[in-house]
Amino acid sequence: MRPGFRHRRNGGRRWPGVLAALLAMGAWAGGLAWFAGEMPQTANEEAPATDAVVVLTGGTRRLAAGLEILARGEAKKLLVSGVHPDVVKAEIAGADNRLQALAECCLTLGYEATDTVGNAGEAARWMRREGFGSLVLVTATYHMPRSLAEFRRALPEARIIAYPVFPENFKRDRWWRWPGSAALVVIEYHKYMLARLRFGLADLIASPSQAEAAS
Repeated sequence: MRPGFRHRRNGGRRWPGVLAALLAMGAWAGGLAWFAGEMPQTANEEAPATDAVVVLTGGTRRLAAGLEILARGEAKKLLVSGVHPDVVKAEIAGADNRLQALAECCLTLGYEATDTVGNAGEAARWMRREGFGSLVLVTATYHMPRSLAEFRRALPEARIIAYPVFPENFKRDRWWRWPGSAALVVIEYHKYMLARLRFGLADLIASPSQAEAAS
């Protein structure tokens, strides 16, 4: 057997693996580009009137936006989900008399949630207790796609309006040029895909049970 023949045959065997890797990388990059396109690009000047506003903790701008929506009368009540156990309403409202009055009547602090799945569950229970059917969801732009997916899963009957905020340390435009912003987008993309996988597996497991119940 000629020496070059074995080399070419072994090289031919590697091509399917190389092609599969390239296809996987292309699918990952395409999904990442799609996910980045799903992130809101501009802040809302105002929110449509809804029953409630829900703020996910993680930045001062989120809380300020939620309080402003409540103060403008665009929501009846505000839930801040994922609050540290040591935080009380007085700290949220600060020294602003108007916000202090609103905090007493219309602010709920949620201490149960420790992640986005928990935020959605906590908000769903609160919304149903209050008898609310619509909400404005306030969180960071890079966190919004996954948050919307979790909230729509937990509250399929509700109307959910996205209200993104833009942290100063996150570069929305050309995020790939900024290592910190790029890392946030990639991490959130992976978490989003894991959430979708979890939804799919849950639906798959639930299908046989629903079929048995129907029969």
